[in-house]
Amino acid sequence: MLRKRIGVLVPSTNTTAEADFWMAAPAGVTVHSQRLEFKARSASGVTLDDMNAEIEEGARLLATARVNAIAYCCTSGSFFKGQGYDHEMEQKLKKIGGGAGVVTSPAVVQALRHLGAKRVSVATPYPDFNNEKLRKYLEAAGFEVLNVAGDPKVAVNAPGPTNDEDPADIVEFASSVCRPEADALVCGCTAWRSMEAAEELERRTGKPVVSANQATVWATFRALGITQPVPGFGRLLREPAAA
Repeated sequence: MLRKRIGVLVPSTNTTAEADFWMAAPAGVTVHSQRLEFKARSASGVTLDDMNAEIEEGARLLATARVNAIAYCCTSGSFFKGQGYDHEMEQKLKKIGGGAGVVTSPAVVQALRHLGAKRVSVATPYPDFNNEKLRKYLEAAGFEVLNVAGDPKVAVNAPGPTNDEDPADIVEFASSVCRPEADALVCGCTAWRSMEAAEELERRTGKPVVSANQATVWATFRALGITQPVPGFGRLLREPAAA
């Protein structure tokens, strides 16, 4: 059987995205990562610019492994400059890698449209300045953003607590901020273990959940024609549709 190989670009502090890809990957799919140096969050976006300056070299290195797709796994790094920049990133990954190029924020948008969502509640581990950028990004994509709430336990300017928050705590927080009138619940940040929380969040809220890593995994699988259902991580992966 010919393997499908997925390359992932992750912020150097992120210990969640790779694990989520591995948990979802079916037999015959392997995951290979390259880290991008990330120091601290910045309201100006300077730190994200510095990190994203490493994308081309990171993608070039992944391409030497003959990966079939390269996924850039960072939500804020792909929405902080708004619509347009995100799709430029996708095209850059395709050009360098020679296969599919997937980027987290447009993958979230694609997943929400796939689910038919128009009004969304958003839960994140972000501070307020990042939440406001995410709100503007989703509104520019055509969604009505009912609310954006940052988990006070981890909404700080350091990445450590985000990776380590228990999915059970994410369930408690995210379900508490999901509005009854929302069509879907969005969980931002690829360093937050919300993909593991998605199934229980859907049970509690009665809404489909789109989390950052779950959407990135879904979009990458879809681009590669991988259509096997993946249970345990919400409707998006449990009921995949071919591209």
